[in-house]
Amino acid sequence: MTQQTNLIERIEGHTAILTMSNPPANTWTAQSLQALKAKVLELNANSEIYALVLTGEGEKFFSAGADLKLFADGDKGNAATMAKHFGEAFEALSAFRGVSIAAINGYAMGGGLEVALACDIRIAETQAQMALPEATVGLLPCAGGTQNLTALVGEGWAKRMILCGERIDAAKAEKIGLVEEVVEQGQSLSAAIALAAKVAKQSPSSVAVCKTLIQAGRTMPRSHALPLERELFIGLFDTEDQGEGVNAFLEKRSPQWKNR
Repeated sequence: MTQQTNLIERIEGHTAILTMSNPPANTWTAQSLQALKAKVLELNANSEIYALVLTGEGEKFFSAGADLKLFADGDKGNAATMAKHFGEAFEALSAFRGVSIAAINGYAMGGGLEVALACDIRIAETQAQMALPEATVGLLPCAGGTQNLTALVGEGWAKRMILCGERIDAAKAEKIGLVEEVVEQGQSLSAAIALAAKVAKQSPSSVAVCKTLIQAGRTMPRSHALPLERELFIGLFDTEDQGEGVNAFLEKRSPQWKNR
């Protein structure tokens, strides 16, 4: 287990578990955002890692986002620097080649919700509360919140949460598609790790290109995405995992993925 700049990592099988650790509310700093970006890039280069689970330390907060004291003096240069760090970190997370799962174990506010939105899948505990309250304090969600939330829940609920400052609970979040699963208090991390273990049964080469295709729909017209789908399918035949997967199935054995 290693710790650097408020981010704790441990490896379990083919899963990296990252814990935001900045009591009392697991707020983000410039250092922890840079550490998250660096860690995701490091995990991308580790062929043994297939999934990433992100959670918050303690029982009350997943993350409350940025510490508002950073913006109290109205310094535009500081604001620009923090926005850059938030954007780069969460965009790197969104582009992680494996599957990222947010285990939302408490309040997920502002940049704390935005980092969950940058993950592929969200599992929330029943007591969790989620909001993007930036406009309440004269700011806006600048780390993908306006785009990723809208992609998940549609314009109506995105506008209710961002423009009206509406906070929602886990049950409502599941109903509108913001989270994929709700579990009992204290169970989000174990549920996320169990889901990540399922990823290890999939070809990591296939997972990477499938994720690329799914996310391509955010910016690419269908007429471009469908030919890309066929192109990437053929490209899998250049990987060791393609032959291993098919032959393991025919030989009725578990595949041994190479991830190359």
